[in-house]
Amino acid sequence: MDSYERLIDGNRKFAMGKKMDDPEYFKKLSLGQTPEYLWIGCSDSRVPANEITNTKSGEIFVHRNIANVVVHTDFNLLSVVEYAVEVLKVKHIIVCGHYGCGGVRASMTNNTHGFVDNWLRNIKEVYSKYKVELEAISDFDKRADRLTELNVIEQVKNLAKTKTIQDAWKTRKLQVHGWVYGLNSGLIKDLKVLHDDMGDLEPIFRYDI
Repeated sequence: MDSYERLIDGNRKFAMGKKMDDPEYFKKLSLGQTPEYLWIGCSDSRVPANEITNTKSGEIFVHRNIANVVVHTDFNLLSVVEYAVEVLKVKHIIVCGHYGCGGVRASMTNNTHGFVDNWLRNIKEVYSKYKVELEAISDFDKRADRLTELNVIEQVKNLAKTKTIQDAWKTRKLQVHGWVYGLNSGLIKDLKVLHDDMGDLEPIFRYDI
C-alpha cells in the first residue's frame, strides 16, 4: 500500500470506529464548533494539539506555524485570532512551543536554510534581546531549550499587543498563556506568563490611550 493510500484507509477506520462508538458523532460534529481554546503551536508533526491535551474534536481551534511565532504582519495568524476571539468567543489562547524545536535551533546558527530564513529572523530577534542570558548557557541544547521558552514568552506579549486581544479585554475575560511541550516526557510546562489585561503593556502598544 502506498503511503498516501494508508491515510485514506486510516480515515475509513477512523470514521467506522467513531460511528460504532456513537452513531450520531458526525451529525453532532457537523452542527458547529464552540471551542474554548485557541492553540497557536508549532508545525512540528510530533506536537498535535488534541492528542497531547487529551481533548476531542471541536474543543480546540488550532493555528500552527514554524516555531509558533506571532508576527504582526502575518495576516493568516491574525485572521485566525480575530475569528477565534470575535466569532468563536474563545476563553483562552495558548501559545505552545516545544523543546527540540528545529526552527528555534536553526535560528541559533549562521547557516542559511532558504526562504525560511526570513521567518526565523523573528526568533533571532528574541535571541538578540536575551543575548546576555542565553550566551551565559554553554550547553547548546540547554540554551536552545531556554530560547524556546523565551520565544513563547515573547509571542504571548506579541498577542497582547494586537487590537483584537485588547478589544476583547475591554468587554470580557480572555486569558493568554505560554506553554512548552516536552517531546521526551510528553508533559506540558506552564511558563506562568498569563496575560489577561493591558496592565503589563507599555503605553505605546495600547489602543485605549
